[in-house]
Amino acid sequence: MHTMNSLRARLAVPVLLVLFYLLGTGQPTAAGDGLMASPTRPFDAKLAPMLLHTGETNVLDVEGNPVRLYGVNIASLEYRTDGDHVEESVGRAINDWKVNFIRLPLAQDRWFGKMKDQTDGGAAYRAIVDHIADTCAAAHVYIDLDLHWSDCGKWVNDGGRLGQHNMPDQNSVIFWHDLAGRYKNHPYVIFGLYNEPHDVSWEVWRNGGTAMDIPAEWNPDKAKMTYEAVGMQKLYDTVRAAGADNVVTVGGLDWGYDLSGVLHGYAITGTNYVYETHPYPNKKDWDKCFGEVSAKYPVYVGEWGFGGRNLGGTNGLAYGQRMMDYIQTHAIPMWTAWDFSATAGPTMFKNWRYEPTAFGEFVGKQLTAAAAARGSKN
Repeated sequence: MHTMNSLRARLAVPVLLVLFYLLGTGQPTAAGDGLMASPTRPFDAKLAPMLLHTGETNVLDVEGNPVRLYGVNIASLEYRTDGDHVEESVGRAINDWKVNFIRLPLAQDRWFGKMKDQTDGGAAYRAIVDHIADTCAAAHVYIDLDLHWSDCGKWVNDGGRLGQHNMPDQNSVIFWHDLAGRYKNHPYVIFGLYNEPHDVSWEVWRNGGTAMDIPAEWNPDKAKMTYEAVGMQKLYDTVRAAGADNVVTVGGLDWGYDLSGVLHGYAITGTNYVYETHPYPNKKDWDKCFGEVSAKYPVYVGEWGFGGRNLGGTNGLAYGQRMMDYIQTHAIPMWTAWDFSATAGPTMFKNWRYEPTAFGEFVGKQLTAAAAARGSKN
């Protein structure tokens, strides 16, 4: 638990950062691999009260009160440089669905302009992310900038393969050095270290090592690739070395689902982080894989959903209600449903007119109730 003096010190940092960059002293620094790191973006000092930290099993505001962050994933910037209705979806999620939290999947190659359709070094892509972050800030909505797609250590324009790989790589370190420096200590920005680690040992998950990538079953490219994986501890340390004390999310194994190893010697060393789980309907033994962890650490249900791809149609409503009950019973402070989209399944919409699926209707009811509960406390 932080003392009041330490909280005042934490609040002072964002204000000083604003003054620092308003005076024009912020300069880019070398990020490695011939890339230039982003200068830290200024933000409105009035947002400083949004600053979060963690304590015991909770995410806490600046006064030490537990907060609940409920919202949606908004996919597409991982698989499209310009996104797919992404900015419209952000606006609708905030204004119509009353979220107070958005998870935004990103791709490290697109961030640096390494795709064949990019000729600007990633400037336009980063501008989209900046605009979305600013939109969230103006609405006092938190945003999780999630490293969703990586490349096994070889940029696409050097012959690499961008996609959902089993572990982060050396280029992921470069990504976090840059993004963390750009958004360090922004009170409303959370950093999602890596989407869905899988098919490695807990030792490699935490500390890195040689890994063999096993593509997702839906990936037409079935070729396996051996590369040097970077562990979750290294990514966490990279964020902190950039001077960023933002809350960080750390996804487990089994495609982000299994957190059990953190209770058996593989916990991350550090502060201000939460463990992230993705308990889709096909995942079993919630107690072992994340329920027991939530009794010791803050846990974030970063993805959940039903409908499509054998994840249950309207029959998934029972799963959805069980998920909401489990989150409440275990006092899990954060969740984002996947996906606020008509394309990336399981989808919350039938089409881009935003007509909700059964899953979307269910999520909408949960968000409406959460917004009403927040309003009653104001």
